[in-house]
Amino acid sequence: MLQGIRKMHASILLFLAILAGLSLHPTRADARDPINVIVTIPVLKDLTEQVGRSHVRVQSLLSGYENEHTYSPKPSDLVAVRKAHLMFEVGMGLEVWVASLVKTAGSPSLRVVTTSQGIGVIHDDSSYRHGAHEDETAGGATGNPHIWLDPDNAIIMLRHITEALILIDPAHTDEYHHNLAAYRHQLDLLRTELSRRVLSLPDRRFIAHHPAWPYFARHFGFEIAGTIQMQSGTESSALHLQSLIATIKKDRIAVIVSEIQLSQRLPLLIAKETHARVVVLTTLPGGLPGTKTYLDMLRYNVVQLTDALSQT
Repeated sequence: MLQGIRKMHASILLFLAILAGLSLHPTRADARDPINVIVTIPVLKDLTEQVGRSHVRVQSLLSGYENEHTYSPKPSDLVAVRKAHLMFEVGMGLEVWVASLVKTAGSPSLRVVTTSQGIGVIHDDSSYRHGAHEDETAGGATGNPHIWLDPDNAIIMLRHITEALILIDPAHTDEYHHNLAAYRHQLDLLRTELSRRVLSLPDRRFIAHHPAWPYFARHFGFEIAGTIQMQSGTESSALHLQSLIATIKKDRIAVIVSEIQLSQRLPLLIAKETHARVVVLTTLPGGLPGTKTYLDMLRYNVVQLTDALSQT
Protein backbone atom coordinates (compact mmCIF):
# COMPACT_ATOMS: atom_id res chain seq x y z
CA MET A 1 0.00 0.00 0.00
CA LEU A 2 2.87 2.35 0.88
CA GLN A 3 4.40 1.66 -2.54
CA GLY A 4 1.09 2.57 -4.20
CA ILE A 5 0.93 5.87 -2.31
CA ARG A 6 4.49 6.66 -3.42
CA LYS A 7 3.61 5.95 -7.06
CA MET A 8 0.55 8.18 -6.79
CA HIS A 9 2.66 10.95 -5.21
CA ALA A 10 5.22 10.69 -8.04
CA SER A 11 2.46 10.86 -10.63
CA ILE A 12 1.05 14.01 -9.03
CA LEU A 13 4.51 15.64 -8.97
CA LEU A 14 5.03 14.74 -12.63
CA PHE A 15 1.64 16.23 -13.54
CA LEU A 16 2.43 19.45 -11.65
CA ALA A 17 5.82 19.69 -13.37
CA ILE A 18 4.15 19.35 -16.77
CA LEU A 19 1.68 22.10 -15.87
CA ALA A 20 4.53 24.34 -14.75
CA GLY A 21 6.32 23.75 -18.04
CA LEU A 22 3.21 24.63 -20.00
CA SER A 23 2.82 27.90 -18.11
CA LEU A 24 6.38 28.95 -18.93
CA HIS A 25 6.33 28.21 -22.65
CA PRO A 26 3.58 29.29 -25.07
CA THR A 27 2.08 26.30 -26.85
CA ARG A 28 -0.66 25.64 -29.32
CA ALA A 29 -3.42 23.09 -28.93
CA ASP A 30 -2.56 21.74 -32.37
CA ALA A 31 0.72 22.47 -34.15
CA ARG A 32 -1.22 22.56 -37.43
CA ASP A 33 -3.31 25.51 -36.23
CA PRO A 34 -2.14 29.06 -37.03
CA ILE A 35 -0.30 30.91 -34.28
CA ASN A 36 -2.58 33.44 -32.60
CA VAL A 37 -0.75 36.79 -32.69
CA ILE A 38 -1.95 40.09 -31.27
CA VAL A 39 -0.27 43.33 -32.35
CA THR A 40 -0.71 46.91 -31.22
CA ILE A 41 -0.75 48.74 -34.58
CA PRO A 42 -1.57 47.78 -38.19
CA VAL A 43 2.01 48.00 -39.46
CA LEU A 44 2.96 45.14 -37.13
CA LYS A 45 0.01 43.12 -38.42
CA ASP A 46 1.16 43.50 -42.02
CA LEU A 47 4.80 42.70 -41.24
CA THR A 48 3.81 39.62 -39.21
CA GLU A 49 1.54 38.34 -41.99
CA GLN A 50 4.28 38.85 -44.57
CA VAL A 51 6.60 36.56 -42.61
CA GLY A 52 4.08 34.12 -41.14
CA ARG A 53 1.66 33.83 -44.08
CA SER A 54 -0.72 30.90 -43.49
CA HIS A 55 0.95 29.95 -40.20
CA VAL A 56 -0.30 33.01 -38.32
CA ARG A 57 -3.65 34.48 -37.37
CA VAL A 58 -3.03 38.16 -36.60
CA GLN A 59 -5.27 40.74 -34.96
CA SER A 60 -4.34 44.41 -34.59
CA LEU A 61 -5.75 46.34 -31.64
CA LEU A 62 -5.72 49.58 -33.67
CA SER A 63 -7.32 49.71 -37.10
CA GLY A 64 -5.37 52.63 -38.59
CA TYR A 65 -7.82 55.45 -37.89
CA GLU A 66 -7.07 55.86 -34.18
CA ASN A 67 -4.31 57.86 -32.52
CA GLU A 68 -1.85 55.28 -31.20
CA HIS A 69 -0.79 57.58 -28.33
CA THR A 70 -4.24 58.05 -26.84
CA TYR A 71 -5.87 54.71 -27.68
CA SER A 72 -8.02 53.15 -24.96
CA PRO A 73 -8.34 49.31 -25.07
CA LYS A 74 -11.81 47.78 -25.41
CA PRO A 75 -13.18 44.69 -23.60
CA SER A 76 -12.78 42.73 -26.85
CA ASP A 77 -9.05 43.55 -26.81
CA LEU A 78 -8.76 41.80 -23.46
CA VAL A 79 -10.33 38.65 -24.91
CA ALA A 80 -7.99 38.76 -27.91
CA VAL A 81 -4.91 39.08 -25.70
CA ARG A 82 -5.98 36.09 -23.61
CA LYS A 83 -6.22 33.93 -26.75
CA ALA A 84 -2.84 35.01 -28.18
CA HIS A 85 0.45 33.10 -28.13
CA LEU A 86 2.50 36.15 -29.17
CA MET A 87 2.12 39.88 -28.84
CA PHE A 88 4.16 42.38 -30.86
CA GLU A 89 4.50 46.00 -29.76
CA VAL A 90 6.67 48.91 -30.88
CA GLY A 91 7.64 49.97 -27.37
CA MET A 92 9.46 53.21 -26.47
CA GLY A 93 6.35 54.55 -24.76
CA LEU A 94 4.18 54.49 -27.89
CA GLU A 95 1.63 52.08 -26.43
CA VAL A 96 1.48 53.23 -22.81
CA TRP A 97 -1.68 51.18 -22.36
CA VAL A 98 -0.13 47.79 -23.21
CA ALA A 99 1.34 46.87 -19.81
CA SER A 100 -2.00 47.34 -18.06
CA LEU A 101 -3.83 45.39 -20.78
CA VAL A 102 -1.44 42.43 -20.56
CA LYS A 103 -1.55 42.43 -16.76
CA THR A 104 -5.35 42.47 -16.72
CA ALA A 105 -5.50 39.66 -19.30
CA GLY A 106 -3.44 37.52 -16.93
CA SER A 107 -2.11 35.15 -19.59
CA PRO A 108 1.15 33.62 -18.26
CA SER A 109 1.92 31.92 -21.59
CA LEU A 110 1.77 35.15 -23.64
CA ARG A 111 5.14 36.27 -24.97
CA VAL A 112 5.40 40.04 -25.55
CA VAL A 113 8.05 41.09 -28.10
CA THR A 114 9.24 44.71 -28.34
CA THR A 115 10.18 45.29 -31.96
CA SER A 116 12.12 48.53 -31.39
CA GLN A 117 15.00 46.71 -29.68
CA GLY A 118 18.33 47.64 -31.28
CA ILE A 119 17.04 50.55 -33.36
CA GLY A 120 18.85 53.90 -33.29
CA VAL A 121 16.23 56.30 -31.97
CA ILE A 122 15.77 60.00 -32.67
CA HIS A 123 15.01 62.27 -29.74
CA ASP A 124 12.26 64.81 -30.28
CA ASP A 125 13.65 68.28 -30.80
CA SER A 126 11.82 71.36 -32.04
CA SER A 127 14.93 72.37 -33.99
CA TYR A 128 15.22 69.00 -35.76
CA ARG A 129 16.58 69.18 -39.28
CA HIS A 130 17.53 66.42 -41.69
CA GLY A 131 21.00 65.24 -40.73
CA ALA A 132 20.94 66.83 -37.26
CA HIS A 133 19.80 64.23 -34.77
CA GLU A 134 20.97 62.29 -31.76
CA ASP A 135 20.95 58.49 -31.89
CA GLU A 136 20.63 56.08 -29.03
CA THR A 137 20.03 52.34 -28.97
CA ALA A 138 16.36 51.57 -28.39
CA GLY A 139 15.15 49.30 -25.65
CA GLY A 140 14.73 51.02 -22.32
CA ALA A 141 15.65 54.30 -24.02
CA THR A 142 13.06 56.92 -24.72
CA GLY A 143 12.79 58.79 -27.98
CA ASN A 144 10.52 59.32 -30.93
CA PRO A 145 8.62 56.03 -31.28
CA HIS A 146 7.53 56.36 -34.95
CA ILE A 147 10.40 54.12 -36.03
CA TRP A 148 8.50 52.15 -38.69
CA LEU A 149 8.29 55.18 -41.01
CA ASP A 150 11.93 54.49 -41.90
CA PRO A 151 12.06 51.25 -43.95
CA ASP A 152 15.54 50.49 -42.58
CA ASN A 153 13.94 50.23 -39.14
CA ALA A 154 11.13 48.08 -40.52
CA ILE A 155 13.76 45.50 -41.49
CA ILE A 156 14.95 45.30 -37.88
CA MET A 157 11.35 44.94 -36.73
CA LEU A 158 10.88 42.13 -39.26
CA ARG A 159 13.86 40.29 -37.78
CA HIS A 160 12.36 40.43 -34.29
CA ILE A 161 9.07 39.11 -35.65
CA THR A 162 10.78 36.29 -37.56
CA GLU A 163 12.85 35.21 -34.56
CA ALA A 164 9.76 35.14 -32.33
CA LEU A 165 7.79 33.02 -34.82
CA ILE A 166 10.68 30.58 -35.19
CA LEU A 167 10.98 30.24 -31.42
CA ILE A 168 7.33 29.25 -31.07
CA ASP A 169 7.12 27.31 -34.36
CA PRO A 170 10.59 25.94 -35.29
CA ALA A 171 9.10 23.44 -37.75
CA HIS A 172 8.60 26.24 -40.29
CA THR A 173 11.95 28.00 -39.80
CA ASP A 174 13.01 27.72 -43.45
CA GLU A 175 9.66 29.05 -44.64
CA TYR A 176 9.81 32.04 -42.33
CA HIS A 177 13.33 32.87 -43.53
CA HIS A 178 12.21 32.55 -47.16
CA ASN A 179 9.21 34.83 -46.60
CA LEU A 180 11.41 37.40 -44.87
CA ALA A 181 13.89 37.45 -47.75
CA ALA A 182 11.13 37.78 -50.35
CA TYR A 183 9.51 40.69 -48.53
CA ARG A 184 12.84 42.43 -47.98
CA HIS A 185 13.41 42.31 -51.74
CA GLN A 186 10.06 44.06 -52.34
CA LEU A 187 10.90 46.67 -49.71
CA ASP A 188 14.36 47.30 -51.20
CA LEU A 189 12.88 47.89 -54.65
CA LEU A 190 10.27 50.29 -53.29
CA ARG A 191 12.60 52.41 -51.19
CA THR A 192 15.02 52.74 -54.13
CA GLU A 193 12.15 53.88 -56.35
CA LEU A 194 10.88 56.39 -53.78
CA SER A 195 14.33 57.76 -52.96
CA ARG A 196 14.90 58.54 -56.64
CA ARG A 197 11.60 60.38 -56.70
CA VAL A 198 12.67 62.61 -53.79
CA LEU A 199 16.07 63.37 -55.33
CA SER A 200 14.44 65.40 -58.13
CA LEU A 201 12.96 67.90 -55.64
CA PRO A 202 14.68 71.30 -55.37
CA ASP A 203 12.91 72.05 -52.07
CA ARG A 204 12.29 69.26 -49.53
CA ARG A 205 11.14 71.32 -46.55
CA PHE A 206 7.80 70.91 -44.80
CA ILE A 207 6.03 71.76 -41.56
CA ALA A 208 4.94 68.74 -39.52
CA HIS A 209 1.66 68.59 -37.61
CA HIS A 210 3.24 66.61 -34.78
CA PRO A 211 6.62 64.84 -34.38
CA ALA A 212 5.78 61.68 -36.34
CA TRP A 213 8.09 62.25 -39.29
CA PRO A 214 11.80 62.49 -38.24
CA TYR A 215 12.60 58.88 -39.25
CA PHE A 216 10.74 59.31 -42.53
CA ALA A 217 12.55 62.59 -43.22
CA ARG A 218 15.95 61.18 -42.30
CA HIS A 219 15.60 58.19 -44.59
CA PHE A 220 14.19 59.91 -47.68
CA GLY A 221 16.03 63.23 -47.36
CA PHE A 222 13.20 65.60 -46.42
CA GLU A 223 13.68 68.50 -44.02
CA ILE A 224 11.30 69.28 -41.16
CA ALA A 225 11.28 73.08 -40.89
CA GLY A 226 8.96 73.25 -37.87
CA THR A 227 6.30 71.40 -35.90
CA ILE A 228 2.81 72.62 -35.01
CA GLN A 229 2.02 70.35 -32.07
CA MET A 230 5.15 69.36 -30.17
CA GLN A 231 3.42 66.61 -28.18
CA SER A 232 0.36 64.56 -29.06
CA GLY A 233 -2.69 65.47 -27.01
CA THR A 234 -1.44 68.93 -26.02
CA GLU A 235 -2.48 72.33 -27.34
CA SER A 236 0.05 74.60 -29.04
CA SER A 237 0.41 78.04 -27.48
CA ALA A 238 -0.64 81.14 -29.39
CA LEU A 239 2.96 82.38 -29.20
CA HIS A 240 4.26 79.17 -30.79
CA LEU A 241 1.69 79.35 -33.60
CA GLN A 242 2.52 83.00 -34.29
CA SER A 243 6.22 82.16 -34.43
CA LEU A 244 5.56 79.26 -36.77
CA ILE A 245 3.43 81.38 -39.10
CA ALA A 246 6.19 83.99 -39.21
CA THR A 247 8.76 81.31 -40.06
CA ILE A 248 6.61 79.88 -42.85
CA LYS A 249 6.16 83.32 -44.40
CA LYS A 250 9.80 84.36 -43.98
CA ASP A 251 11.33 81.10 -45.26
CA ARG A 252 8.57 80.45 -47.80
CA ILE A 253 7.69 76.98 -46.55
CA ALA A 254 5.04 75.75 -48.95
CA VAL A 255 3.77 72.47 -47.47
CA ILE A 256 2.26 71.40 -44.14
CA VAL A 257 2.11 67.64 -43.46
CA SER A 258 -0.83 66.57 -41.33
CA GLU A 259 -2.14 63.11 -40.42
CA ILE A 260 -5.55 61.56 -40.86
CA GLN A 261 -5.40 60.38 -37.23
CA LEU A 262 -5.32 64.00 -35.97
CA SER A 263 -7.68 66.99 -36.11
CA GLN A 264 -7.06 69.19 -39.15
CA ARG A 265 -8.09 72.42 -37.38
CA LEU A 266 -4.63 73.87 -36.71
CA PRO A 267 -2.99 72.89 -40.03
CA LEU A 268 -5.90 74.45 -41.95
CA LEU A 269 -5.79 77.57 -39.78
CA ILE A 270 -2.06 78.03 -40.44
CA ALA A 271 -2.51 77.28 -44.14
CA LYS A 272 -5.14 80.02 -44.36
CA GLU A 273 -2.73 82.52 -42.79
CA THR A 274 0.30 81.53 -44.88
CA HIS A 275 -1.16 80.13 -48.13
CA ALA A 276 0.80 76.91 -47.52
CA ARG A 277 -0.69 73.66 -48.82
CA VAL A 278 -1.89 70.98 -46.37
CA VAL A 279 -1.07 67.39 -47.33
CA VAL A 280 -2.84 64.74 -45.23
CA LEU A 281 -0.75 61.58 -44.87
CA THR A 282 -1.04 58.55 -42.59
CA THR A 283 1.33 57.09 -40.02
CA LEU A 284 -0.56 53.77 -40.03
CA PRO A 285 -1.51 51.39 -42.87
CA GLY A 286 -5.23 51.55 -43.56
CA GLY A 287 -5.59 55.15 -42.42
CA LEU A 288 -6.35 56.39 -45.95
CA PRO A 289 -7.64 54.72 -49.14
CA GLY A 290 -4.76 53.03 -50.95
CA THR A 291 -2.69 52.49 -47.81
CA LYS A 292 -3.79 49.00 -46.82
CA THR A 293 -0.26 47.57 -46.47
CA TYR A 294 3.01 48.96 -45.17
CA LEU A 295 4.41 49.20 -48.70
CA ASP A 296 1.23 50.94 -49.87
CA MET A 297 1.53 53.43 -47.01
CA LEU A 298 5.17 54.25 -47.76
CA ARG A 299 4.42 54.79 -51.43
CA TYR A 300 1.35 56.92 -50.71
CA ASN A 301 3.15 59.18 -48.23
CA VAL A 302 6.20 59.79 -50.43
CA VAL A 303 4.20 60.29 -53.63
CA GLN A 304 1.71 62.68 -52.03
CA LEU A 305 4.43 64.73 -50.36
CA THR A 306 6.72 64.90 -53.41
CA ASP A 307 3.77 65.88 -55.63
CA ALA A 308 2.87 68.70 -53.25
CA LEU A 309 6.46 69.95 -52.99
CA SER A 310 7.00 69.78 -56.75
CA GLN A 311 4.02 72.08 -57.33
CA THR A 312 5.37 74.90 -55.16
